[in-house]
Formats: sequence, structure tokens, C-alpha cells
Amino acid sequence: MRRMILALLSIYLLISSGCVEESSKTAVPTVITRTESLPADIRKVTPEEDVYPPILHASEWHPPVPMPGLVNTCGAEDSPFITADGQRFLFVFTPDVRVPVEKQLIDGVTGIYLSHFVAGSWVEPQRVILQDSGKLSLDGCHFLRGEVLWFCSVREGYTGVHWFTADFSEERASNWQNADFDPAFGVGELHIFGDELYYHSSRPGGLGASDIWMLKFIDGAWVDPVNITAVNSTEPEGMPFISDSGDELWFNRRYLGSPAIFRSLRVDGEWGEPELILSQFAGEPNLDAAGNIYFVHHYYRDGVMLEADIYVAYKK
Repeated sequence: MRRMILALLSIYLLISSGCVEESSKTAVPTVITRTESLPADIRKVTPEEDVYPPILHASEWHPPVPMPGLVNTCGAEDSPFITADGQRFLFVFTPDVRVPVEKQLIDGVTGIYLSHFVAGSWVEPQRVILQDSGKLSLDGCHFLRGEVLWFCSVREGYTGVHWFTADFSEERASNWQNADFDPAFGVGELHIFGDELYYHSSRPGGLGASDIWMLKFIDGAWVDPVNITAVNSTEPEGMPFISDSGDELWFNRRYLGSPAIFRSLRVDGEWGEPELILSQFAGEPNLDAAGNIYFVHHYYRDGVMLEADIYVAYKK
């Protein structure tokens, strides 16, 4: 959800204002694994205890369940991305949502993780390293296209939130570099289909607080932002996903006070009226080629967020 962008912006402000102590910038964290980093005073929330479980509004899928395997913990798993073949899964992990972002920055575990689907199960995820040793950064908003990993980051040496790309071969990232979008485009979380790049932004000219926009890849650059008016409203829209076929646009919009997932179908080149698919703290939709929906679900109680898990609604 938009929490990742806001966290990145907060960290940029902390770095640039000097609120992160110099001694912390070079500190070697003692916690280096997800398991070791989990807080002892937080118990895993089960679906039976969930006060606001996700609600399915479409008959094409089975009711959503927590993602099986070793991805979910009592910490926060967020920003899901699954490859079309259903074999690799990327997400953002932080062990404790109560910890301020300046401490997440230096905890040695918060960041992007990768899990593989092996012998019918998702195995223990490993962190994707996207910064030189000893330098500060917080990365998220990832999207894997072939062997190129796109991600947004706040890091030393840059002003504000920037998009980067990295080579992602043999499950290791290397050669990360600035994606060099025109700042006027205001590119937020994105997804690419062919020569179309869909993203959310609060840039001028939209219909609401944030809208879904599209860039075209022309002469080696992403240009010409177009507002996708068919799916936008006075409500904030964000976190777009384009199906592997290119004819389904999925995104977030608030519904009855919490994040919900909508889908628009492209017919004869035009996007249609969005339909509600999942509601009640359901965010950042992502689909594999089989049409299974992966999304983040945040657990709340008494107005306080406890943790976040990745859920999946399997296609019938």
C-alpha cells in the first residue's frame, strides 16, 4: 500500500535532516535473519482472530487465505510480486510495525526478499541486496521484468525517492542504477506491459488525490503521461497491476473506509468500468498466469495495525 512510499519519504527526510546519527549509519546490526528479528511480544494473528478479514466480492475465485509456506511471519510482509510462472515471489519485510522508520533503516533485515516455489511450497525467503555495504538505503515498490528488477529507494547520494533498475540474473541483483524518470511525471508504484508503464501519482491534472497514469516507451524513454480516466475517481487510486495478457488492470481504491482491490477489463482497446473484487484491508493486487490473486492484508485491532501478511485468492 502507500505505506511503503510514505516510509521512504520519511527516511529521506530523516537522512537529509541529520536525524539519523552518524554512528548508526555505519553500525553493524546484530540481527541478520528474519527469524531472529521478530519481536518476542507479538503473537502471530490467525484468520480466526482477524477482526477485519478480507472480503471476496467475485465468484471467479475461492475465498482468500494466508499464503502457504514460509513467507508470512508475525512481522509485516508487504508489497507482493509474483512472477507469471508462479515460481518466484518478491515482497518487503520488516519485523515490527511499531518500530520507527529510522530504526528500520539500520536494523539489517528490513528490505526486499525473494522466495522460491520448491516441491509444492514456498521456501525460506532470502534478502535481495540492492546497496553497497556500509551505505544507507531502504528499498521497495519492486517489479521484475525479465532479468531487470525495478525498485524505488531512498539512499545516500540522492535527493528524495528515486526509481532504480538492477540486473537480476541467477537470483542476485547487481549493477543498480537510477531509472531516470522525468520528475514531473511523479512516478509512484508501477507495472509494465509491453511499451506501457502504468503507475499511480498525485501529479497535477488528476481526478483525485492520486490517479492511475500510463507512460509509453518511445525512442528509448518513458514519455507522455496519460490519465486513465476510465478507472480514476475522486477517491485515491494506486498500486496498479496489468495482467500477463494485458487486458486486465488491477488497482487499489478505498471502499467503506479501508483499502480494496478493483479490476477493469480492456475491451477493444478501452478500459471499462472497474468492479470491486476484494475489500477490507486488501491491497497491492498481483496475479500469476493462472489468475490467482496475491495481495497484502493488514491486521487491525482497536485502530492499531498489528502486522501484515500476504494472502492469496485461488482462481476456480
